[in-house]
Amino acid sequence: MSVYVHKSHNVSILLYHLVFPAKYRRAVLDRSVDEEVCKVCLEIEKRYEVKFLEIGSDIDHMHFLVQSVPKNSVTQLVTLIKSLTARWVLVRCPDVKKQLWGGEFWSDGYFASTVSKHGDEATIANYVSSQGKDGYEKLHEDRQLKLF
Repeated sequence: MSVYVHKSHNVSILLYHLVFPAKYRRAVLDRSVDEEVCKVCLEIEKRYEVKFLEIGSDIDHMHFLVQSVPKNSVTQLVTLIKSLTARWVLVRCPDVKKQLWGGEFWSDGYFASTVSKHGDEATIANYVSSQGKDGYEKLHEDRQLKLF
């Protein structure tokens, strides 16, 4: 479960949904690989300001629900998680290295999305508009021009 992270000058709750595909979309994620990835992720939690709320696996990609602090960008999180998990999986599961022809474990790409503890975009917009006393005024709204 996510918690508010209290630092000296800020309080945050930053949640990210990350999806990493295996290299070549190969079906290399079996039970032993999943266990190794989980072990490495729990070690990452001890050393970095990252909390893994959920880890899920399919045969060719993995899902991570991660909480972090504002100083870590999404790119830094992805690089940290991918590099450490790949390094240890290739060392501890030599059969995976054979299946991937001795190369990389993760594909170069990834999917990242922010997750809200309090709801979707419309819920947050309603919350913001209901704050304040009498005179809430919307100063900016992003509107996409429609071509058709």
